[in-house]
Amino acid sequence: MGKRIITSDNAPRAIGPYSQAIEAGGFVFVSGQIPLDPKTGNVVQGDIKAQTKVVMDNASAILKTAGCTFSGAVKCTIYLKDMSNFAAVNEVYGSYFPDAPPARTTVEVSRLPKDVAIEIDFIVWRG
Repeated sequence: MGKRIITSDNAPRAIGPYSQAIEAGGFVFVSGQIPLDPKTGNVVQGDIKAQTKVVMDNASAILKTAGCTFSGAVKCTIYLKDMSNFAAVNEVYGSYFPDAPPARTTVEVSRLPKDVAIEIDFIVWRG
């Protein structure tokens, strides 16, 4: 079994030489999503909760194109520009995983693409 490139018109286009997601070996690997409007490609303004929701919705659109959902998520990594946003991000992020949330790592970083405050990548098992 090879790999399959996943591309959704309902999520922002990749801003570099990478795919939105790759399916391989029964898993979907979603590239880091930042709070971009999928129609304009512009950074969405608002507080960290609003930006986290955009990130999660964009990832959900990619997963839908791949034929899966967050229920299969096994690992996520959250990159935050400011760790003081941890609780607010958890509030939004957690609402997408009401049962059996995936393993997760959260790290504070000095800078993210387009100087956004958050980026999240996902590994999802298709099962």
